Amino acid sequence: MNVSKARITAIGSYVPERRLTNDDLEKMVDTNDEWIVKRTGIRERRIAADDEFTSDIGYKAVQDLIARYEKSVDDVDMIIVCTFTPDFKTPSAASLIQAKLGIQNTGAIDLNAACAGFTYGLHMANGLISSGLHRKILVIGAETISKVTDYTDRTTCILFGDGAGAVLVEYDENEPSFVSFNLGSEGERANKLYCTGLAEQMNGEELVNTGNLVQSGREVYKWAVNTVPAGMKAVLEKAAMKRNEIDWFVPHSANLRMIESICDKSGIPLEQTLYSLVQYGNTSSATIPLALDIGVREGKLKYGDNVLLYGFGGGLAHAGLILRWTVPTEKN
Repeated sequence: MNVSKARITAIGSYVPERRLTNDDLEKMVDTNDEWIVKRTGIRERRIAADDEFTSDIGYKAVQDLIARYEKSVDDVDMIIVCTFTPDFKTPSAASLIQAKLGIQNTGAIDLNAACAGFTYGLHMANGLISSGLHRKILVIGAETISKVTDYTDRTTCILFGDGAGAVLVEYDENEPSFVSFNLGSEGERANKLYCTGLAEQMNGEELVNTGNLVQSGREVYKWAVNTVPAGMKAVLEKAAMKRNEIDWFVPHSANLRMIESICDKSGIPLEQTLYSLVQYGNTSSATIPLALDIGVREGKLKYGDNVLLYGFGGGLAHAGLILRWTVPTEKN
């Protein structure tokens, strides 16, 4: 493993004000609270306003980080926004957030690995800083999935919500956060989870060209509950660590039943798992930073804890990281 010189020093989050509860969905499609909770664990999700987009909520997550940790971002030299729902195809959400923050000398890019986006973004930030190319990077997971959700399709509309989380990653060779990683992709299955763009075919299959998110839920479920435990084993082996050395597991919050199966297969107790889906639904690249921040706010995730993150989803891409949690107690 290459030696990391990157440290996570602050975290922030934001969710839109509007709540979409299971009871609300019952009035829209053929479903009910009991059915949704039994199959997904989700009770409500947040929905962006009509004039609220990914760059807006990503910016507010950074504002939360700044306020809580009294951090300056004026000298940030790279902004990585992990999203598959940017405001525009171009310019990037990262450039829009750069403008909102007023940072004058920084790179700005969007990264699209869907639900694995945030872990990929952290991995990139670690590489850029540890190589010496950069010293201070904002990694933001932000999505407004409600804007690409078909609210007549009960198989998808019950799952997804909007939200954003952000972390600050800084150069620190004495107390790095990053321990090990494992990455992968199975693009041959990419047509099991997609949101249409320019092409009308993928892997030889005609796509449902609606402009909305489309998924084969059972296929993705089966892939995840086999792929993620194997990836967790690999990232532990690279770190020369055992399961009992992990204080918290933070998977992508897709579905509570899926998380339970992954925990059962990997041997990590559900009680040591942080997730954000109950109140926020599946927010794709934002689920992991939202879960981390819930852990911080509830006093569960503490300085020095060993944390295993695993993102997985569209691509079908996946990325796991083991971190040593190095964020100090917030200033406010």
